[in-house]
Order: sequence, then structure tokens, then C-alpha cells
Amino acid sequence: MKNVSSFVLKAALFATGLSGVVAEYVLSTLASYFIGDSTVQWALIISTMLFSMGFGSRLSKYFEHDLLQKFIIIELLLTIFTSLSSLAAFTAAAYTEYTGLIIYSFSIIIGLLIGMEIPLVIRLNDEFESLRVNVSSILEKDYYGSLLGGIFFAFVGLPFLGLTYTPFVLAFINFSVTVAMVWLVWRGILPRMRLQYGTMLGGVAALLFAGIMLAQPIVLHGEQRRYKDKIVYSAQSKYQKIVITQWQNDFWLYINGNQQLSTLDETMYHEPLVHPAMQLQQNPRKVLVLGGGDGCAVREILKYPSVETITLVDLDPLMTELGTSHPVLKNLNKGALSDKKVKIINADGFVFLQKDTAFYDVVIMDFPDPNNAELAKLYSHEFYSMVHRRLQQYGVIITQAGSPYFATRAFRCIDLTIQEAGFSTVPMHNQIITMGEWGWVLGMKKEVASPLQLKKALTRLKFEDVETRWINGEAMSLLSSFGKDIYDVSTDSIEINKVNDPVLYRYYLNGNWDLY
Repeated sequence: MKNVSSFVLKAALFATGLSGVVAEYVLSTLASYFIGDSTVQWALIISTMLFSMGFGSRLSKYFEHDLLQKFIIIELLLTIFTSLSSLAAFTAAAYTEYTGLIIYSFSIIIGLLIGMEIPLVIRLNDEFESLRVNVSSILEKDYYGSLLGGIFFAFVGLPFLGLTYTPFVLAFINFSVTVAMVWLVWRGILPRMRLQYGTMLGGVAALLFAGIMLAQPIVLHGEQRRYKDKIVYSAQSKYQKIVITQWQNDFWLYINGNQQLSTLDETMYHEPLVHPAMQLQQNPRKVLVLGGGDGCAVREILKYPSVETITLVDLDPLMTELGTSHPVLKNLNKGALSDKKVKIINADGFVFLQKDTAFYDVVIMDFPDPNNAELAKLYSHEFYSMVHRRLQQYGVIITQAGSPYFATRAFRCIDLTIQEAGFSTVPMHNQIITMGEWGWVLGMKKEVASPLQLKKALTRLKFEDVETRWINGEAMSLLSSFGKDIYDVSTDSIEINKVNDPVLYRYYLNGNWDLY
């Protein structure tokens, strides 16, 4: 029986290590989604939980009697709080602006409970093993569980169960540990204690099953309250939250809560993104699109008969799948991603360029805004230098660059970083109805054209040989003209964005977003 008891205690710590790590990742992902700046949120959530675990360990020294009973209660509380973490965040987001407070409160509470567990298990296992073996074996199982938890979250939890159901998997793990501990002592306890344990286990089990049944409606309700229009599609991929909403006959695409496009006016974004670059190259045959999994940029590129191949590199398979098969996006991009000229590669754009050996006539970069360090690397000097190497001598590049007015310093930073990588550039902007003032930076190799030559060439474009809905020759004069600098941002104060010094995302987050 001693061996069985010791085994159950160690299994409990293995389960605790697994569920504890996954709880950290779930809360970090929730904080990134609702608060933003994923790098900061992951660092703060994990640090907060580790601190709370340490404080929980300190508190456990005051437990002197009935250690097993206290351990069972802690496991049940952990079951309840882990299962409710995601539901609480989505519900809070629907009714209050203090979602972050809820998420950090849960991280503190869960951290405290996890911190209490390990010392209690060591003390309970003390009668079965020597101190040397006891401590090492207990911590070993906890760390092994942490590894499995990380693998589970990355490859099963987030991509398949999402933030809705992953917390319930953690809860059932903790609940199973509790059941095993109660079973271990069942014969040796009084009927009154059996009734108490049975009532607690039954109550928590009922809460879990009720939570599972109600989780999807609760999350959808919370999501719907965040968006002013009806949600017609919502999914969490391994990489991001994708939502499509509808208002009357138009649709909006959001990634992690940030608008990517609207069917109402997306041509006012995608036509400036594609046609100036394609027209300048004059005879584009090989085109590389980095990002742009919705397929709208590819739709515009296919209007050029000279194009032989389009390589679309987008990180998220779910995004390109939606662009290929979802009725809203497929209708919007006119089935562009199914065209025989298009090759879809699901990979990180940075990693792809490191390995790629092809050369391209036009490179179009349609990434989300650089609101975190991970995305900022796709706007870095190193990244644009790789683009430079893969570009034909007379090739053209263009990238979306955020808003020149709402994120002025970020916009300037992107422009200067591209110049530093060996390009002459021309910044452009356009008023998009649903997004406000938005911008791009277009470039050619410095040895081919100066910025002045490039700008003159842009203003001479007529677009008479291609079908467009908005852009024309007159628009080019407006796109490439900015007037005076109303924000008086000196380029001397702006640094180049680099992988090892991602200043760009800080410029972006400190923009004039309150004006938007």
C-alpha cells in the first residue's frame, strides 16, 4: 500500500506539472488576445504565476494537520479555477474594460494553489521515502509533466481544442488526481468524511460538465460583445484568432481582434498594395506574396497575363484554407488561391527567405501590423536584406506599413529600415473607409533608381491596361503625396528596426491610436 500511495502522490505531481504549465500558457494567450503586446503579456503572466507559486509554497508551511485533506481541497479549487479561466476572461470582455484584471487575478490564484501543492506532496511522501530520494523524485515528476504540458499545448490544446476547451482538460487532470487521492484513503476514513468528499467531488464534477456544455455559448457571447456586427465565423488556430463578421451585405475579417479587411472597401487597400509595384516592373513573371492568406492580393496579381508563378507564403494553414474554401473569402478573391499559377506554402516568412533560392520580379508583403516583437522581425533590416537578395535587378517590393498618422514613428521606421537594406523607397498612403488612413512603402534597388526617379515613375502610371475598381493615374499623385509633417517627427530620432533590437513594435504601440 505504501508503494501505491507514493506512486499516486508522484503521479499527482506529474499531473500538476502538466496542468500548471498549460495554465500559464492559456492565461498568457488570453492576456495577449485581450490586452495586446504578446511579448510583454507572456513575460508578465509567467512571472506573476511563478511569483505566486513561490508565495504559495511559503504559505504551505502553516499547514500542520490534515495535510491530505488540505491537498484534496487545493486540487478541487485548482480544478474549479483552471476550468473557469477562459470563460471568465471572455465574459469579462463582454461587460467590462478590466479583462486584464480578471486574467491576472486568475494567474495569481492558480499560481498560489500550484505553489502549495509541491511542498504538501513532499511532506505527504516523506513517510515512504528518504528525504534525498523524496525531493528529487517529486521534483523530477513535476518537471517531466511540464515538458508534456508544453507539447500538449503547442500541438493539441491550442490548435484543436482552443482556448474554450483546453482549460477543461486541465481541470479534468486535476480532478482525476483528486479522485485518486480520495480513493487512496476511502477505506480509512469515517462515514462523515466520506460524505463530505463525495459531496465535493460530485459538486465539482457537475460544475465541469455544466461548464463544458455552456462553454461555447459563453465564449461566443463574449466574442459577439467585442464586435459590433454579427459573427459568422470564429476559430482559434495554432497561431491566431480569426473572426469574420457581417453587417448587411458586407463582411469584416479580424485577426486577434484587429481588422484586416472589409468587403466594403478592401480594393482601396489591395489595389495600392499590388498595382503600382506590378506596373513599375512592366513585365512581372514571378511574384512572391508574403502574408496575404485571404487571397485578395493574389486576385489582383492574376490580372497580369505575364505572370507565370505566384508563390504565397503565409504562416497559418487555417488562413489559407479559409482563403481557398470559405464562401466569403473565396467569393471575395474570386477563387484566386485555387488558380494553377498559385503555389501556397505555409511557413514563417523569415524562415522561408532564409532557405529560398528563387528570384522574383515583384515581392509583396501583406503582414499584420507589427504590434509585437515576433511580427516586428518581418519588418526588420535582416528581413529586408533577404528580400533584397531574392529580388531581380529591376524588381519591385512593397509592404503594408500601418498608418502614417496613427503610428507615424512606426511608419517612418519601416521606410528607413527598407532604405538601410539597399532600397530607394517611396512611402504611399490612402484613406480607407473602414480603417482610416493607411500606408505602404514601395521600393527598388538603389542602383536601379533614386527615390526621386521612383516617385516620378509612379506618378506617370496610368493603369489603362488592367481592370481596377479604384486606382487610376490621378490616384497615384494623391497616394504618393503627404503634404507637411503635421506631427513633426524627425527621422534622426528614429532607429532602424533589427531582429536583436525590435524598436518598431514599441513605436507602433506608442502611436496616436487614441485618435483612431
